[in-house]
This record gives sequence, structure tokens and C-alpha cells, in this order.
Amino acid sequence: MSVSRRAFLGAVPAALAAQSAAPAGIGRRDVVSRHNPTLHGIDPRSPLSVGNGEFAFTVDPTGLQTFPQPYEAHMPLCTQSQWGWHTAPNPTGKGPADLRLAEFDTFGRKVGYATSSDGQKPLFDWLRENPHRLHLGRIGFAIDKPEDVRFLQQTLDLWTGTLHSEFEWRGQKIAVETCCHPTDDMIAVRVRGRIPVVFEFPYGSSAMNAADWSHPEKHSTRQVEAGPNFLSLDRRLDGDAFFVHVDWIGTSAAIKREAAHRFVLTPATDQFAFRCAFRYPRHHAAFYPDATPDAAFAATEKHWSAFWTSGAAIDLSGTPDPRAHELERRIVLSQYLTAIQCAGSMPPQETGLTCNSWYGKFHLEMHYWHAAHFAAWGRPTLLERSLDWYNAILPTAREKANQQGYTGARWPKMTAPDGRDSPSPIGPLLIWQQPHPIAMAELIYAAYPTRETLARYRDIVFESAEFMASYAHYDPKSARYVLGPPVIPAQENHPPRETWNPTFELEYWDHSLAIAQRWRERAGLPREPKWDDVRAKLSALPVKDGVYLAHENCPQTFTDRNRDHPSMLGALGVLPGRKVDRETMRR
Repeated sequence: MSVSRRAFLGAVPAALAAQSAAPAGIGRRDVVSRHNPTLHGIDPRSPLSVGNGEFAFTVDPTGLQTFPQPYEAHMPLCTQSQWGWHTAPNPTGKGPADLRLAEFDTFGRKVGYATSSDGQKPLFDWLRENPHRLHLGRIGFAIDKPEDVRFLQQTLDLWTGTLHSEFEWRGQKIAVETCCHPTDDMIAVRVRGRIPVVFEFPYGSSAMNAADWSHPEKHSTRQVEAGPNFLSLDRRLDGDAFFVHVDWIGTSAAIKREAAHRFVLTPATDQFAFRCAFRYPRHHAAFYPDATPDAAFAATEKHWSAFWTSGAAIDLSGTPDPRAHELERRIVLSQYLTAIQCAGSMPPQETGLTCNSWYGKFHLEMHYWHAAHFAAWGRPTLLERSLDWYNAILPTAREKANQQGYTGARWPKMTAPDGRDSPSPIGPLLIWQQPHPIAMAELIYAAYPTRETLARYRDIVFESAEFMASYAHYDPKSARYVLGPPVIPAQENHPPRETWNPTFELEYWDHSLAIAQRWRERAGLPREPKWDDVRAKLSALPVKDGVYLAHENCPQTFTDRNRDHPSMLGALGVLPGRKVDRETMRR
């Protein structure tokens, strides 16, 4: 259904207003199941995935990764996890401390940012691209010719988390069921039809497909253990390692090594099932060879039925508004997608666990958009999984702030598990990721208003706010605090040396410092005078020609040809808009 963005957004209040009186309960399975995605062929931009927040497996219409080529330029088929990273050898012999920083005048003092690659491009690029997330391995059917396949139908059953795929191959109908175990980094597959399965493993790559298939000599796949119905492998890529475990308990089949990194499982019957699990080395002992594929499917169905019956739900079937079905579809599918892609132990990358975007690293300015909604839908534990990661990188964030002459903790923009800010012409100068941990911690406190919650996240909240207050510069001439320069706002097409007081960031500073003060009071601590002073004297939101600007020195208004994210709109809606004039924002 094609719906314009404005019409779609307008449907939200209209559809709810038109809804008839709610019944005693919502038929949640009906709501979810009427939006089960269905494909009848290869769609390179929209492959389907199964996952659990820590691990995801993205497939073509065979239910496996049989035909990756059509997807390579659009949405590659990958097997990815939160722990699966690869670091290529460093060609420079140097590290982050050796990178020369570009100096920016900051109210009379020089502050260095990793924004320039001039004269140091090899090191700049290596730091930016490493570590990169890794495609753990391709699992597909042994089909040489795509023309031998006629796709019939593929449907993702959202309620059970099971993918059903049907196709014809060499005169026989093949039916495949695929699922991802809810707590293990493992897929389980059931197949009706006699067709071999291939397991292949690539070298790491910073490319979007996270795989380099052209250098088999750069990595190793070693057999660790084998039996009549299982095979365990040790994978080594430079300094990185992980294990792969394949088993086919209850199935008559044999597995054969056909190349250094290629194994083929050939069934002896017309029905067979297998599991494939991936493990970080320290988790290797967690394999359960006595479990079965059927047990994995049962656990998956139990998990997803519990997910859909927990938290909040919306049924828009009672409204005659023609946009309601599309709105409801987006609500349901976005909940599934973010649960499998963005509910892990670290913030998600912008493409979740589907494929590599920006080398698989996560961009913390996007963390709020990908995960804050879990708490709003009554599933706060899914947000807490990644929120606690800020505690792990707090020392690095404190060091970053200190190096730049600030107090508190400055969070990176584009990073990997280590929390190190990646060099970039833009990223190190962004600030709108800074208040996110405060806003997300407040969502958790709203769900769990306990002293345990305060203790768990207080350092994140207080250190985030301390940097924000330190970063705001007091201008005695105008008797106000200003943000930047240098700064790049959420609209990333503005020059940092000529930008100050971005609209959304000003509102977010005010909002989050207020939350931080409430946390101090809840913890029995006095209010921080500097934080109150910054809020009281923070610059007004910049206005020109009756509308809000992207930032105070912006030469164009929103009604001109401002490009990129229209971030000023987030000051009212995403945020409560204490500093916002409603009529100005309406215009």
C-alpha cells in the first residue's frame, strides 16, 4: 500500500479517533498474523530474517542463503551476531593515540577531533573500518543453477517466529521451516524433500556483505570434533575466533568436507532436520548435543507467543479509515524487526544484524530510535539489555571528555564494542547522542521506580549531564549559554565551524538536564547548581521568518531547501518541547 509520509503520519490520530469502543480484550494473534509477510520470489531489497536480538539469520525464498548474489548490491544475506567481529591486520603499525587530530577553535582554546585523514589516510581508514562485524557463515542448499528453481511462496509466521518456504527443484517440491532459537545463537531447519545443504565460511570484510570469499588462505576452518550426527568446527581469522556446531539428530545424513571452508550435508531420506549454532570461544561449552531441532522450534514458538502477549497492543481493525491497515502493519512489523535486530546486549548498528552498514558499527545517535520504544510498549527489559553497555564504556567516555577539556563523559558517535569513537569528517562533532542515555534511563525508571534502577544507571545519567553542562559555553555579552561551535547538528550537512545552537539539541539539553536533576533528588543528593544555571540561561530556539531553523547561524529556513534530517521537528513530539512555541513549530 503506497502511502505518502504526511498521510501516514496523519493517520495516527485519525485512526485512533475513529476506532469503535474497544472490546474486553484484543485478539492479539489475529492482529499479528494478518500482517505476516509473504514473498513469491527474490526481492533484493526485502529479504526476511529470523533472530533473537543477539543473533540474526537473513535468507532468500528458499528459507536459507542459497542465492546470495542478487542481494549483494541491495540487502546482503548475512549471518550476524553481537559478538561476531573481525579486525584486519593493521598495515600502519600505529594506533588511535598516533592519529593526528584536527584542531577547532572553541571559544579561545583549541580542541582536537579525529576528523581529518590528510597525510594519515591508511591509519584513519583502518581505525574507521576496524573492527567490523563478521558474516559468520553462509548456509544454503546445494543448487548450482537458479533456473532449476521455481519459487512458490514464503511466509513469515510472526506469532511463532517460524519462516515457511516452498519451492520446486528438479521436479520435486521442497518445503522448508526455519527458526532462530530464542536464547542461543542457533538456527534450526526442517526440510521435506531430498536436497543437500552447504555450510561455507568467509574471511572478514568491512564491506556491506561482511564477507570476503576470495582469500581462503587468510583464515582457517578446523574440525574439532565429529560424530555420526554432528560436527564441531574451530574458525580462525587473524586474531579472532569462534566455533560452529552442526548437528542433525534424528536424521539419516552424512556431512563431507568439499573445500577448505565448505561442508555439504547430504540427507538419506526425504525428510530431515538440522541445527547450526555459532559460539564465541568462551561460550563453546554451552553446546547441547542432546537437544533436537524440534525442541528449538518449540522454544521459538513459546518465546514469540509470549512476546506478542506481553506489553501493549493496538487493534485498528475497527476503524473505516483506509490508512488504518497500513498503520497497523507498520506497528506490528516494526516491533518484530526491532526485537530481532535491536534488542541485544549492545546498541544496534543502523541495519541491525542484517548486514554491515558503516562497517557494522553502531551509531549512538540512532540508539534511541531503535530501542527506546521497547519501554513505551511495556517491554523495558529489551531496552535494558543494551542500556547497560554505557556503564561498560564509561571510562573511555570520561577519558574522551577529559582530553577535550570537558568534565563528565562524552559518548562516541560511531563505535564498536570497545566504545572508541571512529574517525570521521562528521561523527566526532555530533552531540545529539549525548542526552540519549539519560532519556532512556528515565524510561526504565518509569517502568521500575526503584533504588536498584537508580543505582544501576546513576553514573550514566550524572556523567552524561556533567558533560552537557561543561560543553555549554556561557557568553557574558549575551548572558546566555550556547552550544558550539564547533558542532554538527543532527542535520549533518552544516559546517561545524559556522554552526551553533541547533534547535533539537537545545531542547534536548534542557529536557535531559531536568531529568538528571530529578535523578539527583531521587538519590537523596542536592541539585547541581551548574545544571540549573545552564537550563535557566540556555539560548532560545533559533527562529527566522516565523519558523525554526536547523541552527542559529543557518542561512536557510525549513521552507527553503534544507536537506537531510528535519531535526528541528523533534523538539516537539519526540521531546515535550518546554522551550518550543507551538505556533512557530506548527508553521
